[in-house]
Amino acid sequence: MRVNHTRERLAKGETVFGCGLQSYRSAEVPRTFAAAGFDYVFIDMEHGAFDLETAYDMIGASVKAGITPIVRVGEVAYSLVARLLDSGAQGIILPRVEDPAILREALSWMRFPPEGKRGYGVNAFMVDYESRSFTEIIEHLNRHTLAVAQFETVAAVERADELLSSKGLDIVMVGPADLSISLGIPGQFDHPLLISTVERVIAKCREYNIVPGIQTRGVAMAKAWAGRGMRFVGAASEHGLLLEKAQETVALLRSSAAPRQG
Repeated sequence: MRVNHTRERLAKGETVFGCGLQSYRSAEVPRTFAAAGFDYVFIDMEHGAFDLETAYDMIGASVKAGITPIVRVGEVAYSLVARLLDSGAQGIILPRVEDPAILREALSWMRFPPEGKRGYGVNAFMVDYESRSFTEIIEHLNRHTLAVAQFETVAAVERADELLSSKGLDIVMVGPADLSISLGIPGQFDHPLLISTVERVIAKCREYNIVPGIQTRGVAMAKAWAGRGMRFVGAASEHGLLLEKAQETVALLRSSAAPRQG
């Protein structure tokens, strides 16, 4: 059956790196990121325009390429979480988490009983068409599903103890853009208040044995937070990386062009 390689690396204490998918509706993008060496893709169904069928294609391509597909749902709803897990997602990101009771309920949707409340709708492709018992499938999928909660507001940080003590939570992923807005310093990612707040989240995660993570807006920011202790690190998104590389390429080409004559 399918192994969640990102979860295995995190269990060994390693740092994993991923990239967001927000704009380009192509299953070739996760295959490209797998070839580049990313550990996971962050398929965004909150701010991205993907429908379920597009996400399904991306998830399938990711698994076949050996990169972990993790999906952010548009809202915290059982119907979204369940359908994406049944489409083969190996992790779910819950956005804008603030309420401990809502978080506990949502986490229960990601695992089968007795660990949770997930309904059994497993398709043959999810177990690579292997002949397995219900018990084997339940134990395997419970073990290989990543549950991620996003801290994006001051309220979430203030309730960190209650949220982090929720059963079944694997990763907390900081959303620095929304957190900066909540702190009253929109877009100031180097501001001491933002940095100290995120470092407070890292310290709390360590206290509760939860993996600290962050989705950043570029490579430099990703490197900086990996150096500060983040272990689940997203470096920008597919459209941002393409634009950055294209701009770099055009600048190099123009700098090498021969000057116009006369």
